[in-house]
Amino acid sequence: MSDTRLAQAKAAPAEALGLYLHVPFCASTCDFCAFYQVKPTAQDVKMFLAAIESEAGLVAWRRPVTTVFWGGGTPGLLAPADLHRLGEITLRQCGGQPEEWTVELAPGSVTDERLTALKSLGVTRISMGVQSFQPALLDALGRQHTLAQIHRAYERVRRAGFASVNLDLMFALPGQSETEWAADVAAAVALAPDHLSTYCLTFEEDTALWVKLSQGRVKLDPEHEARLYEATWDRLGAAGYAQDEISNFARPGHVCRHNLNTWRMHEWVGLGPSAASQHDGWRGANIADLRKWHARVEQGRRMTEDRLALTPSQLAEDAFIFGLRMNEGVAVSPWRERAPDAPWLELEEIWQRLSEDGLAECADDRVRLTRRGRLLADTVGLEIMRTFQEPARR
Repeated sequence: MSDTRLAQAKAAPAEALGLYLHVPFCASTCDFCAFYQVKPTAQDVKMFLAAIESEAGLVAWRRPVTTVFWGGGTPGLLAPADLHRLGEITLRQCGGQPEEWTVELAPGSVTDERLTALKSLGVTRISMGVQSFQPALLDALGRQHTLAQIHRAYERVRRAGFASVNLDLMFALPGQSETEWAADVAAAVALAPDHLSTYCLTFEEDTALWVKLSQGRVKLDPEHEARLYEATWDRLGAAGYAQDEISNFARPGHVCRHNLNTWRMHEWVGLGPSAASQHDGWRGANIADLRKWHARVEQGRRMTEDRLALTPSQLAEDAFIFGLRMNEGVAVSPWRERAPDAPWLELEEIWQRLSEDGLAECADDRVRLTRRGRLLADTVGLEIMRTFQEPARR
């Protein structure tokens, strides 16, 4: 970004712009994971870094990047020198230091050398995928790290002095009892991370867990899941973590702004194979294949999969689907003004019915789900989606 364009962009407040960078390398595939990943080779890493730089050059960067998120895969599998090169590519496109920069790391990939490289770049948040503190459950998930590695990695991250540290946990795992989940939450709280993400296990197609589900080797139990949700909310609230979204909790000042901006339907650019973008009036994704992605970038093509020209109504639909997962809910008037063609009569009927059923609160131009309503957020989201797909009444 040129100095003149950067100065112009900083002269007036602008909508947040995120950058998501997908690092597709993983040493092994966990049973639950549906994200695109490959085992790294030296040649693949070299090709990836060159193609990321080329792809970044294809984007119309019209303003500075506000937040950065490196996900995967496992970004921590890259060597320190490669992390530094990837960081320099990122910073060139950001127009300066982003306000928040998150990097996902697996416990087994955390080394002092990698952390030093990330800290020198200005990374502000490390998100570590712990998943469980129970060795048997880690093994059942196909996770490669041990309990000792979790604690050793956490100590190293804290010692490196990052502004925020996040831990990811998963619940409703096959064979996991409520007592075991309570122990996992207690173990996480004992480490005192700044942010906790607690995800209910989902069965994605083309994963090992999906196969087990289809074979009847594991079963779904929605009532059990609901109990675990509510117990988690109570325990983390008592421990001083404020819930900002169904699965995300933070101490004051440590909310993940990149996530918030995404849920609020701001723009983000996705770089790397399988990375999705919502930018410049379009939504789409890169192909989930390292070599095909590289070839398309070399041809000057990106965001070729599921490419959709965004309309105000489309954005309003997603703003409510994702926004109602947040405790703050959604302010209605800005979207009513921005998307006058959305099915507002039908939406008002939904809000009214949810309110009468004790599932939502509608006040001060804002609709938000109650605690009981958030347990049914997926069902509410499906109803909103169907409403937008049907012709609106006039």
